[in-house]
Amino acid sequence: MSSNLITRIAVAAITIPIILWICYQGGAWLFGMVLLFALMAIVEFLLNEGHRPTGVFFWLATVCVALMLLSRFEDAARWFWLQYLFSGVSGILLFFLLTAMIFSTGKRPAAELFSGHTRLAWGVLYIGLLYPYVYFLGGQTSRLTPFHPSGGDWLLFLFGLLWVGDTAAMGVGKWIGRHKLAPSVSPNKTVEGFIGGILGALAVGVIMYFWKFHDVAWYHLMILAAGCSVFGQLGDLVESMWKRSVGIKDSSPVIPGHGGVLDRFDSLLFAAPFMFYYRLLLAVQ
Repeated sequence: MSSNLITRIAVAAITIPIILWICYQGGAWLFGMVLLFALMAIVEFLLNEGHRPTGVFFWLATVCVALMLLSRFEDAARWFWLQYLFSGVSGILLFFLLTAMIFSTGKRPAAELFSGHTRLAWGVLYIGLLYPYVYFLGGQTSRLTPFHPSGGDWLLFLFGLLWVGDTAAMGVGKWIGRHKLAPSVSPNKTVEGFIGGILGALAVGVIMYFWKFHDVAWYHLMILAAGCSVFGQLGDLVESMWKRSVGIKDSSPVIPGHGGVLDRFDSLLFAAPFMFYYRLLLAVQ
């Protein structure tokens, strides 16, 4: 067994119980964890894009992401101005307008300025809009309908199907993978591995149905498991596409054996909105 694999297993054994414990606490605990991960993610993105803490765009993007997250916290309802200016699309619009005006006065060639602004706006949208859905699933269930199981159970379901699905995709891909899924973005990923990931997620759905979700229609769980797996695996490719564009393998070394926060939670950012809106639109209880 390689030293890197041992490190990965050790870090996972320590962090996974902590993450799940926080998920079941919900409220400020869950929000604090999501906010921390979002801030670490935007810093990773900015540093890899060449923005340094001495530059104005580094702080504009970091503050914007922080305010976008804070505006979605349930206890921030009293801060009407914060919710009005920075929640969802409003935050992106304000950031886009401000940074576009600053970029337009730059001295570099116009093509570089336009590309730099587009990439910066993409990073803020990617992190600022998607991270809150992790909190919504476990911390703002009151905005949907009264759900049983708890928000912590739904996050356990989400994390479980992504983790198991990722392992299944890797194993099946190495075992029988022959057809490349996205060779220009992630050469090691295969169609067979993609299908294996879905099957692994469906297995988690079956387990969760008999363990904690027996009051939820089984077909809803299967749709959620398969859908989250598809969105999660494609979300992983989205982050890989960005990394390839800047020529890096990992977003940072902050998590030993796992890379950066963007590396570890890339699939989560795409799967969480799917689970949230499926529950919202179809009132899965």
